[in-house]
Amino acid sequence: MIDLHLHFDGSLLPRTVLELAQEQGILLPAKEPDELKLFLTAPENCKSLNEYLEKFDLPLKVLQTREAVRKAMYILVSSLKEQGMLYAEIRFAPQLHTKKGLSQERVVQAALLGMQEALAGSFFRCKLILCCMRGADNHEENLLTVRTAAAFLGRGVAAVDLAGAEALYPTADFADVFGLARELGVPFTIHAGEADGPESIEAALDFGASRIGHGVRAAEKPELLERLRDQRIPLEMCPSSNVQTKAVPSLSRHPVLEFLRQGLCVTVNTDNMTVSDTTIEKEFGLLSRKLGMTAEERKKLLLNAADAAFLTSEERWRLKDVIEKICC
Repeated sequence: MIDLHLHFDGSLLPRTVLELAQEQGILLPAKEPDELKLFLTAPENCKSLNEYLEKFDLPLKVLQTREAVRKAMYILVSSLKEQGMLYAEIRFAPQLHTKKGLSQERVVQAALLGMQEALAGSFFRCKLILCCMRGADNHEENLLTVRTAAAFLGRGVAAVDLAGAEALYPTADFADVFGLARELGVPFTIHAGEADGPESIEAALDFGASRIGHGVRAAEKPELLERLRDQRIPLEMCPSSNVQTKAVPSLSRHPVLEFLRQGLCVTVNTDNMTVSDTTIEKEFGLLSRKLGMTAEERKKLLLNAADAAFLTSEERWRLKDVIEKICC
């Protein structure tokens, strides 16, 4: 399995958050994993993306030291490996981990160390995507995130992204951030068409985005769907999350398979394993049971993910070869 859209801080196990909090003397609202899970998982009646994003507050509290970032990344990557994953791209915003004095560079170094330790001797592979954040007063931090990604590009970091409250801070406002990414040769994906409309996706494409995070609202504009199809722009779709954030009203109305059948390069991802209480196998299971996904469509979604991954041509070929073998 492949997961291209997986947030680090939204995918920590409750027991990991508890352990990190205890090591740092941080008080949490619960003392047992099952109790803490209620504070880390979006409710079934989650009303919006903004409410969904509130679930990141506790994990971020315990991810403000070099050792905490290293250990948490080690545990997450080890968990993905145990799930039998083939490849994953884990994204996070280093600027959100600097409250106790870490630089963005040191944050990324810690995350890479944890990732590399977990991957030792394994067929499973991971890369990191560094997120810039939507906001009104973090412009310099975003530019530094892009420069940090450029410094680590090819050394475990694959790309940059733009995440956060999309409807409050329109994609079009971040042109200079992604202008710098283009100048430095850093590939990028952008969260777009989740809490904001088709114009958000169009802005991302105009910037030169290699992929689109979510993109469900492309359905509102047929000419945009045509552009996505013609340019073979991969969509990182996250069915459970999209229902919770109200990007779509229900799973039965999620466009993932409709887009696939129209020839778009669609991929399936978890977004946040803990916040959405899911795994990549659960996501594919939902599509099979609720939307009638066929075995051939499952294979196509996996091959799309291999094609969309921030990999070299040789790495991509090897990944697709494995998919062909396990799906035959």
